Amino acid sequence: MAGPETPKLMVDVVIPSGEGIVLIRRAGDPFEGQWALPGGFVEVGETVETAAAREAAEETGLAVEPARLVGVYSEPDRDPRGHNVSIAFLARIVGGDLVAATDAAEVSILDPDSVELAFDHRRIIADATGGPAVGLA
Repeated sequence: MAGPETPKLMVDVVIPSGEGIVLIRRAGDPFEGQWALPGGFVEVGETVETAAAREAAEETGLAVEPARLVGVYSEPDRDPRGHNVSIAFLARIVGGDLVAATDAAEVSILDPDSVELAFDHRRIIADATGGPAVGLA
């Protein structure tokens, strides 16, 4: 008899740029078509910092460096796919070109207050920035 399933570990990355935050438009479920932070599942053998940089590069084309931990988001219902715990980082851009890839249909630098955000990403952005994204580059 198998024990209960444990939560899966994820990362989300807040990347300020100019007058906004780098956001992706989700290409698939859940929240297909909605804007979200770049992020995803941590792979076995990978640190969360490495996962944050990898996911940001895969989804946005940007090379980023995690600057600080924003927080840990563990509400059991934060993700409709199941109990997924996210470790969120504030990161700075160190290279690359903004281009959508993997599960991102689009990538853009936006004021997060101007779009509908997936998951609990509005809360994560507020925790990372202390409020509006203006002037965070």
